[in-house]
Amino acid sequence: MSDRRWFFASEGKQQGPCSDQQLRELIARGTVTADTLVWSEGMSAWQRAADVPGLAPAGSAVSAAGAQSGGAIVPELSTWGLFGRMVLYVVGLLLIIPAPWVVTILYRWVIEHIRVPLRPNLGFTGQPLDIWYVFVLLGLLAYAGFSDIWWLPLVLLPVNAFLAWMVIRWIVANISSDGQKLPFTFEGSPWIYIGWFVLLYVSFITIIGWAWVTTAWVRWICSNVAGTRRAIVFNASGWGVLWRTVVFVLACIPIIPIPWMLAWLTRWYISQTELVPRTS
Repeated sequence: MSDRRWFFASEGKQQGPCSDQQLRELIARGTVTADTLVWSEGMSAWQRAADVPGLAPAGSAVSAAGAQSGGAIVPELSTWGLFGRMVLYVVGLLLIIPAPWVVTILYRWVIEHIRVPLRPNLGFTGQPLDIWYVFVLLGLLAYAGFSDIWWLPLVLLPVNAFLAWMVIRWIVANISSDGQKLPFTFEGSPWIYIGWFVLLYVSFITIIGWAWVTTAWVRWICSNVAGTRRAIVFNASGWGVLWRTVVFVLACIPIIPIPWMLAWLTRWYISQTELVPRTS
């Protein structure tokens, strides 16, 4: 944060101006609290100190209080930016060797274009060689679907699920904000994750049941992200997932609308995620 001049309200009066450093010292001493109204040039109105991104040092009472407030997650994904990286992702997996790099490129770009309340400049610190073997194996397993052995994809289903579980752990553990790695971890059991994976596969027999399984599965994943002061909630309904997926598939048949439909569906999924204060 640049050296701005700050004003704050105390005992019914406007105090200041003070520098960034002086304001941080006031926060450390408790003179400026989470609910203290502050203002600086460039702000449209006075705001609670806890609601100003990047103002309070990590771990301070102000930052902790701010992290208790909720808010919707907003995706800012451009249509062609997402489509180009998805094509690169698919090609990289099929070629196997580039898989760790193209996967990292996609995840980093997506996370950097997600806006989270009170988590400025979201980023991704994961590196291609962290779990390169996982992406190589996923690339190899993608060819199982082209095998003449009909039961081979079924046998490999738990392996695919376990590798996907490892990817989620890697993603969650490497999320950062303002250049600082966040203490997030994914604590969902690999066995339960494999169970969800198999249940989703079986649910396609019901024609539409997969939409509700998908919704419940994503909620389970969100509930098992630890290290956050706010709970992550997935608000989508089974019907919402169902009709949007059907529209996506039908609209993609002519091929040309694919980039726009991919961006539309991806943005919707992300926008259904919300941060809420934990109740326990």
